[in-house]
Amino acid sequence: MNVSGKTVVVTGGARGIGKALAERFAAEGARVLVADILLAEAEQVALDIGGRAMRCDVTREADIVALVEFAEQRFGPIDLFCSNAGLFRGEPTHSASASNEDWQLCWDVHVMSHVYAARAVLPGMNERGEGYLLNMASAAGLLSQIGDAAYSTTKHAAVGFAEALNINHRDDGIRVSVICPQFVATPMLGYDGQETEQVPGVISSAQLAEAVMQGVKSEIFLILPHQEVAGYLQFKAGDYDRWLGGMRKLRRRIIDKLGSVKLLEMHKHI
Repeated sequence: MNVSGKTVVVTGGARGIGKALAERFAAEGARVLVADILLAEAEQVALDIGGRAMRCDVTREADIVALVEFAEQRFGPIDLFCSNAGLFRGEPTHSASASNEDWQLCWDVHVMSHVYAARAVLPGMNERGEGYLLNMASAAGLLSQIGDAAYSTTKHAAVGFAEALNINHRDDGIRVSVICPQFVATPMLGYDGQETEQVPGVISSAQLAEAVMQGVKSEIFLILPHQEVAGYLQFKAGDYDRWLGGMRKLRRRIIDKLGSVKLLEMHKHI
């Protein structure tokens, strides 16, 4: 899709990856609506790119419906909906030790927000015979994230839902892509701005946005800002037990070095 002149909605657009995506879409000539629970920051992003902003809690379906209605009133039909909002919480000890509240929040943000968005925009897209659903997942949705089972599990579900959308609606003219990056230098990982501090495997949010833009232009389903993920995925599919053994070895190495598997430190040592 060429997004020039198109209406694009980006959730989680106030900071990090979402902000970079909003900026990149605007640079391509799109009309961008920046949605985030952090309204003041979303408004600043929108001001900088000549777009509009709206407060949206993606865990609330009513907020997603209101967001879609607002976008359609201001800009017309939504051409591309980028469901980007995300979070991580980690786990205190074992893989089931995170609270029910954290599990539910991951489910609501990483899965149900995509469901709500699709439910809100698909009828109009199907009627027009065109549209684009761009869903943020993670390499953890293809592989796994050590130290956060709730994150990995819900990101796997996000990939599964994107696959369902593609299978069921591509013949209707609806394009679907899922974004599966590894580590990106954002505030969520403790980075301030675009710098990567030369940490191997960590890319800037601007680099991610460029990879996404190229994926959207090509209309490919699986967008991998870190190309090495494709090799990891092939290795996993080719010898699942060996891959699991390698992940266990990596976990032991991280614990030996750091004493924990906290993501804010671990990503610098993988």
